[in-house]
Order: sequence, then C-alpha cells, then structure tokens
Amino acid sequence: MHADDMGTAKIAGGTLLRPLASGDAPALAVAYTRNRAHLEPWEPVRPESFFTPEGQAERIDGLLRQFAAGAVVPWVFEAPDGRIVGAITLTGISRGPFCSSYLGYWVAADQQNKGLASAAVEQVCRIARDTVGLHRIEASTLTGNTGSQRVLAKCGFTPIGLAPRYLHINGAWRDCRLFQRVLHDHAPPA
Repeated sequence: MHADDMGTAKIAGGTLLRPLASGDAPALAVAYTRNRAHLEPWEPVRPESFFTPEGQAERIDGLLRQFAAGAVVPWVFEAPDGRIVGAITLTGISRGPFCSSYLGYWVAADQQNKGLASAAVEQVCRIARDTVGLHRIEASTLTGNTGSQRVLAKCGFTPIGLAPRYLHINGAWRDCRLFQRVLHDHAPPA
C-alpha cells in the first residue's frame, strides 16, 4: 500500500480526509490536548507524553511503519483552517480468508453533528473495498455511545453482538457493541 493510493477527499463542510503524515505531530498534539476531556470517556487512559508533539511523533512513526507493513491505514480530518479535527484508522488488517479490518475514529468536540464521521466512514469503506481489497470492516462502540452507533448504522454497519469487558477504556474494562459492514462477496486473492 502507498499513501497516495489512500486518497485525499473533501468530506463535509470543506474538511479534508487525508492520509496521516509524519509532519502532523504538532497539530495532532494540539487537537488531542484541545479535545482531551471530550475524548476521555471513549478512549484508553493516555500518558502525558501522548499530548505532546514528541509523543505524537513517536505514535505517528509507529503507525506509518505499520502502514508500510500493510497492517494499518491512518487518516486525519483537516478543517478548512488547517486544524486537525479528527482521525479515522483501519487497524488489524488481515488478509487471506478473513480479509477484514477494524475501524476506529474520533471527531473534535467543536465539529460534532456536522456529518464528518459519517462522510469519513463512507469514504474509508470505499477505499477499504476498492484499494485495500477488504471483504469486511468491524467496529465497536461502548454500549452507551449512541452517537457512534448512529453513525455506523447510517453507514451500513449491522450489529453483530455484545462483547462483555471488551476494551480497557477510561480506566476500566468496558462492554462494547460490535458492528460489521460487508463490503463485497468476492473471493479473496489467491
């Protein structure tokens, strides 16, 4: 996979969905710091270094190494003013008979209810099908995250179950609702 193949697209309100780049560390540190309280209920406990440009540079370096290995595809949402206002990532990309991935995303507090998540999820599903060659994508939400559940339903994801104590979020093991979207029914490449 190559970053150029992952595309840059306008999604909602002029916001760009574009591949994560190594130079995004300072802007991501600002975005995560600005949205720390907003994201805290939905994310793992983060070390203080996560909120620094250096911590983000290290994280981005790891994601880009995983991207080069074909295991991850990371994007950011860039507002018209240049701020990073969210991110979306395919992780755990598996080939062969599974041909699947996991989806995760977040949107800045001041960008909620503008259609960014729905537009980005739709675009990423197209790329996952047409460029990455995946059969399905799985996503999980905390049981109380009805906003994210609405986004997934709007984007064609169907519920597939409840996973007790599935993720360690905000300091405790949390129950999650699992969703999937089947992208196509073609046989995997030989």
